[in-house]
Amino acid sequence: MDVAHPVTLYGCDIALIYVDQGSSEATFQHKLQDSPVEAMANGSVTRSRPQLEDEEKHDKVLRTFRCLVADLCQQFNGGHAGGAMSMAAIGIALYRYIMKYSPLNPVFFNRDRLVLSNGHTCLWQYIFMHWTSFRAMTFEQLKSYHSPRQDSLCPSHPQIQHDGIDVTTGPLGQGVANAVGLAVATKHLNATYSRPGLELLNNMTWCIIGDADLQEGVALEAIQLAGHWRLDNLVIVYDNNQVTYECSVDVTCSEDINAKMTACGWNVIDVFDGVSNVTAIVHALEDAQANQEQPTFVNVRTIIGFGSAKEGDSSAHGGSLGEEGVRIVKQRFGMNPEEHFRIDPDIYEFFQKATARGTRLEAQFEQKLRAYGQAYPELAHEFRHRMEGNMVDDWRKYIPNKENLRKDKLQSRESAALIFAALAKRLNTFMVGTADVRPPVNMSWEGHVAFQHPNIKTECGMSGDYTGRYLHCGIREHAMVSIANGLAAFNPGTILPVTSGFFMFYIYSAAGVRMGAMQGLQAIHLATHDSIAIGHDGPTHQPVELPALFRAMPNLLYVRPCDSEETCGAFTVALESKTTPTIISLSRHALTQFPQHSSRGGVKNGAYVFIEQEKSDLTLIGVGSEMAFTVDVRNKLMEEGIKTRIVSFPCQRLFEIQTQEYKEAVMQYRKRKPVVVIEAYVVNGWERYADAGYSMSSFGKSLPTNTETYKFFKFSGELIAAKVKAFVDEVRAVGVEALRGDFRDLNGGVMGYGWNPL
Repeated sequence: MDVAHPVTLYGCDIALIYVDQGSSEATFQHKLQDSPVEAMANGSVTRSRPQLEDEEKHDKVLRTFRCLVADLCQQFNGGHAGGAMSMAAIGIALYRYIMKYSPLNPVFFNRDRLVLSNGHTCLWQYIFMHWTSFRAMTFEQLKSYHSPRQDSLCPSHPQIQHDGIDVTTGPLGQGVANAVGLAVATKHLNATYSRPGLELLNNMTWCIIGDADLQEGVALEAIQLAGHWRLDNLVIVYDNNQVTYECSVDVTCSEDINAKMTACGWNVIDVFDGVSNVTAIVHALEDAQANQEQPTFVNVRTIIGFGSAKEGDSSAHGGSLGEEGVRIVKQRFGMNPEEHFRIDPDIYEFFQKATARGTRLEAQFEQKLRAYGQAYPELAHEFRHRMEGNMVDDWRKYIPNKENLRKDKLQSRESAALIFAALAKRLNTFMVGTADVRPPVNMSWEGHVAFQHPNIKTECGMSGDYTGRYLHCGIREHAMVSIANGLAAFNPGTILPVTSGFFMFYIYSAAGVRMGAMQGLQAIHLATHDSIAIGHDGPTHQPVELPALFRAMPNLLYVRPCDSEETCGAFTVALESKTTPTIISLSRHALTQFPQHSSRGGVKNGAYVFIEQEKSDLTLIGVGSEMAFTVDVRNKLMEEGIKTRIVSFPCQRLFEIQTQEYKEAVMQYRKRKPVVVIEAYVVNGWERYADAGYSMSSFGKSLPTNTETYKFFKFSGELIAAKVKAFVDEVRAVGVEALRGDFRDLNGGVMGYGWNPL
């Protein structure tokens, strides 16, 4: 008989442990109670597990938990009761027995990280945080779940700004990629700083998921990478209740999820009674921690809404159970239906060791750091510096001075590459991800090492180890950005993630960018090929509409520099923005340099006077790649007697936070002269600043060169100047006030609908 791997099963009656490739006669029965059964090729069974608390205690905690969930959801008639009830035993296993954390110090550096990817079940997490004595999670706070209380620490999905929450989750699948990023951070820091006999970090990352997470593409992208990187410090715990919001899972899925995870390089453990068998879950999680070869997927069978009238049905997913439904739950679990929010003292006693254990873990870690400092003082100093969120050196001195920048035409992606290479080579805070486009985005540096399992030897030679700071993410833009969020969330400032790719394909990862902005996670996204000027790739690669999305996104800086000096300013802004991600929008085609006009300091203000003109008749707004057109238009208009000034406008959000006095000095609205923006994107958003725009109103065009593409869409100094002159003449006739609220698109476009192939 051949068995490829041992099969580890928990919490079930085992009828067929293995399958003989030639026969199925060799079977045996074994009733599993508190121990795992490991079936080996010879049919032997091995056990070795410590005795945990007795099952009566577990049962009382489970019953109390499920009744409390029902009460908390019912009081404000909202929330998600079903998933929290199904996961009760998982919570006991993690918070009482398995996870390393310190309730008195939720940001303890070497704590295990917990990601609740199925964030709608957050009440599950809030209750266990209260029971384990997280200071902020008082009983009154717990009762604020779904309440109108504005200072509630119990929002409808977990949020990173609250103690005990490692990442914000809600959009399904995001948490899986975040968890991969957290696990990568531990692996990388450990490989960089640990020395023989002194392993600094041994924290795990636990990711709780539901059925819906496994249907999101970003989750599968991240799962593939985690398996490939062999992140043995990552465990996914699958709350497998086979129910989604509207239906049972078999309406939309018929895959073998265990086989899928195995194929992706994961160790798989099954728990067949995840509703009540706490001991079986504990043992499964212990085995998952012990695996030093690959990440582990723990498939825990549960029942959504267990104990309620909606048990096992999709109707248990969201909302409260109703007064009668709460009564049914309490009757089933032997609780008094007339008592609400009941928590007996022995429930708190059951979890009381968490505080002392956390304090002990902190002391052990500090002792380890002291020993490390004695043995490796320089490394220890650097490590503590990074624990505090600081870079090991002053990054400002590595950004080139203006006089040292090249004066010839240069792609802004090349400008960014020169700046970033100098930073990354000297500052190990940076970790870079790329979506299979390393050569065209130029995001590498001399001597860079790939983040890779050291035993993987690739055909092309791009091997590496866990000290590497270059993450080859493959064609997985969404996972790349969401993994970056995990890297940033590990500890603020310890790792500064940088992603890179074609700007157009950041639309794949927009959800990850948004979640990073929502959490205040510092990251830099280098988005190249940012205009219609990549004509040879055609409209599929020309991101005419994306800037409007990212300019509108709260707490995100979208910066589009016009030359190398402004690119230096963009990096300065990104590095100074500790609680904000930044997209730096970069060109593939060579740009004219404007050393006499451009200013990195001006970029920090969002917009600034690029070329001033006394007694001007017109202000032109120039942005990014189209600044050369803007300067050319100005020169032509000046020849026509139209006195024209130029404002460079790389970042709308930075401009909005300036004083009213500064904004007026730059835009000069009170002089009642027209303002025209020139940018080869859709014009949406510029209406706030300009009276007219020369822009795009359609998708792009496939042509061999950037010159031909610009020409096709009538982007030339001569054509633009003629349109702007006619507009200025109109304004002189009717006055600029007549146009306010009547924004003009001077390139003849209408943001309408209907397919019109170009």
